[in-house]
Amino acid sequence: MPHPDKIYAQQLVDFCYESPTAYHAVASSIKILEKSGFKALKEEDEWNLEPNGKYYFVRNDSALMAFIVGSKDIAEAGFKIVGAHNDSPGFRIKPTPEWVSKDHYLRLNTEVYGGPILSTWFDRPLAIAGRVTCKSDNIYRPKERLLNINKPLAIIPNMAIHLNPNLNNGYVYDKQIDTLPFVGQVNAKFEGKGYLHGLLTVELIVDYDDILDYDLFLYEYQKGCLIGPDNEYISSSRLDNLQSVYAAVNALCETEKPESTCVIACFDNEEVGSGSRMGADSTLLSDLLERVTLTFGGSRKDYLRALASSFIISADGAHACHPNLKEKEDPTNRPIINGGPTIKQSGQRSYTSDSITSSIFRQICERAGVPSQCFVNRSNVKGGSTIGPISASHVSIPSVDVGVPMLAMHSIREMCGVKDNYYMLKALKSFFATE
Repeated sequence: MPHPDKIYAQQLVDFCYESPTAYHAVASSIKILEKSGFKALKEEDEWNLEPNGKYYFVRNDSALMAFIVGSKDIAEAGFKIVGAHNDSPGFRIKPTPEWVSKDHYLRLNTEVYGGPILSTWFDRPLAIAGRVTCKSDNIYRPKERLLNINKPLAIIPNMAIHLNPNLNNGYVYDKQIDTLPFVGQVNAKFEGKGYLHGLLTVELIVDYDDILDYDLFLYEYQKGCLIGPDNEYISSSRLDNLQSVYAAVNALCETEKPESTCVIACFDNEEVGSGSRMGADSTLLSDLLERVTLTFGGSRKDYLRALASSFIISADGAHACHPNLKEKEDPTNRPIINGGPTIKQSGQRSYTSDSITSSIFRQICERAGVPSQCFVNRSNVKGGSTIGPISASHVSIPSVDVGVPMLAMHSIREMCGVKDNYYMLKALKSFFATE
């Protein structure tokens, strides 16, 4: 019988593959939530919430908020929140994308979304997924269709090194020229004009004129897998940050009758700055927290009291110590794969963790029986940031930034540890359960 951590790891691989875009990540998460009795809400409706009730709602199909109402007064007990993000770096397909060269090669015009490692996207079969909007009777509410064309439709071919001898010497890819995916050769049977639009009509079984627009992305057709001498590692696309989303969703589903109101906030657009109505730099989280407070008869004062009694775990991928490039890492804080969830700290405040919030998370891990580690950037390396500082600036709640340590972050194929993901699940379960 496989160990529970390997069973969970394989389920995570499945979740990542079923979630090629933020829209699909939300849909995949909803399936898990509804199996555990969570009920759907709509922002435009009146909410009738009950103590210990389980609920979720979606904004723009790509951001998900789910919560369990606590049994104690919200102003006194506050909120326990896990924040994550559903999106990942990659390539977005532009409108009117067909681009036919004089050689009759059909390519799709794309733009880079976020900060992917471009070289990792070359020479891999690519599929297409996202959201398509179609006509409806109400022009302000077009029909939204989820789309996943799970076929190897395109590829971004590298130039042979014989013709580009600088390829291994720091060649800089042109994002408008080098990274366009090749689809096929135009001929009498295969016309380039309107190719994608026609493909969408076939996949969705709709009339050509019914399709109004789309939000479509490329993704790696090949599924992730467990690797290593004892299958102790995970190799997959979109581990940043679906591993945190999956842990948050499952931890919430395994929480029963908490005293504090437990929340997961899975935002979109983190990879491009979070500046959208479904991103962390919006009122999405504060809207939810205040609305829940008001629904149970609380006042604005009660809402502010609740914030002061709350805590946020911002969960996003962390950097593991690299096996080859030691000079890029801090000399004394060196997280290793399968060494436990990693607390991320920064003197520049690119992470929210401080001595108090870090200590709280360490004790959460201790109660869960899992190890923990610490990451800081090397002093001459800027590093990245997360939704943590952005969320904290909107709701003023003590927060800690943590993540599963990983290699090749933002590659089309990232790598992390089997044990670490199981550790993170146990830590988040402990967080929701501990008063």
